[in-house]
Amino acid sequence: MSKRPAEDHDVGGVSLKGGDRPTKDELEDEVGEFEDEFEDEYESEDEILEAGVDGRPDAEREAEEKAAMDVDQQTFIVGRNKLEPGQTLSPDLSTYEMLHALSTPWPCLSFDIVRDSLGDNRKTYPATMYAVAGTQADRKREKENQLMVMKFSGLSRMERDQDEEDSSDDEDEDADPILESTSIPLTSTTNRIRAHQTPASDSSRPPTTLTASMMESGQVLIHDVTPHLASFDTPGATITPQQNKAISTLRMHKTEGYAVDWSPLVSTGKLLTGDNNGEIYVTTRTAGEGWATDSRPFTGHEGSVEELQWSPSERNVFASASSDGTIKVWDVRSKSRKAALSVQVSNTDVNVMSWSHQTTHLLASGADDGVWAVWDLRQWKPNTSSSAPLKPTPVASFNFHKEQITSVEWHPTDDSIVAVAAGDDTLTLWDLAVELDDEESKDTGGVTGVPPQLLFVHYMEKAKELHFHPQIPGCLVGTGEAFNVFKTISV
Repeated sequence: MSKRPAEDHDVGGVSLKGGDRPTKDELEDEVGEFEDEFEDEYESEDEILEAGVDGRPDAEREAEEKAAMDVDQQTFIVGRNKLEPGQTLSPDLSTYEMLHALSTPWPCLSFDIVRDSLGDNRKTYPATMYAVAGTQADRKREKENQLMVMKFSGLSRMERDQDEEDSSDDEDEDADPILESTSIPLTSTTNRIRAHQTPASDSSRPPTTLTASMMESGQVLIHDVTPHLASFDTPGATITPQQNKAISTLRMHKTEGYAVDWSPLVSTGKLLTGDNNGEIYVTTRTAGEGWATDSRPFTGHEGSVEELQWSPSERNVFASASSDGTIKVWDVRSKSRKAALSVQVSNTDVNVMSWSHQTTHLLASGADDGVWAVWDLRQWKPNTSSSAPLKPTPVASFNFHKEQITSVEWHPTDDSIVAVAAGDDTLTLWDLAVELDDEESKDTGGVTGVPPQLLFVHYMEKAKELHFHPQIPGCLVGTGEAFNVFKTISV
């Protein structure tokens, strides 16, 4: 994001068209008739050079221009600098390959992207994607809350000058973004929602898509949204009231929570949920299509459980982040229901966490003080000497954001790229592969306080959660006051 630069209205000379050039004789006549009425104004050629183009010495003019440029040397940093009255921010559209904003009836605290059958590594436009989200209606209108199943289509590429790139083969210039949705009525705000897909036994049929919603009421609702997704591409399809009902309602939590995650290694469905009392439950889908929750929760956090993440490589291992400032690693086979590892990663609430699927010993965390960090799990060792949590050193740590971190996620295919959302109304992209040599300045091109690993800053009002699209390389979706779908030229 940047302030919109002033446009350059200087117009150069107009070139002569071919065939209209004067003949040699005409030129000679014109030269003969030319008279320099100022021929006696200067005494020598040296005096003309010293005076410069505007009649003043070059040194004097250059000093004045430099003084004008030095009036405001501060670079505007979105989320840190404040706008003056009457100022607005405008995106630098040349830095986006795609940028769209789509509104919903109520803002959504949480959403998840649903994989589709349109193919992986998609780079053509206009783009299409599917997602699920839970709304946050006003307190006095809670009965208007919905679980939204959405289809975004007509997501076109940013228009470019023809001399920049030839896009004549793409029919994306006239496409308009479209948001289609089907809604499942809810009576409570959705704190967090996650989607899970179970492959169909028949390859000709779509996978079963389930959602797990952590509600403000404390319940966990599981829905089958497969027919809702199919309805977008099936003309005349209708959703029955029975299909809008939850296939299971879990009531083991005594208070609300924000932490939920499906196991990526159990296709039938295995769910983690955590609440503000610090309790974590495991729920498994049974052979009879029912749901069984372990009666004994995992306990040990002294604050609310803010985030849960299954290990991407070990089906019995998961991690939890808490408002007590710790991240704990657990084994579901443990009879004691106690954490195998406990690490103090912040002096404030640890709000979010992401486990790298490419390099599975790396874990990213984001805290209330605006700091996000990357940890090497190989350095986390059980602390047998005391019950106090370990305090290891992060692989990387950044305090660029000055408000709480609200979302963090690894790039699905690049283990050096991380996306971060924060309460300063920004989504940022980071490249951990960038390093500074000892001799290099840390000012990053003269701009202080900006780490060289920072790739991109996107402004988004009340940014809450973000996700990379797993099938469209570099595409990010964020939720806040509205949904933003964008792709930068740098990723």
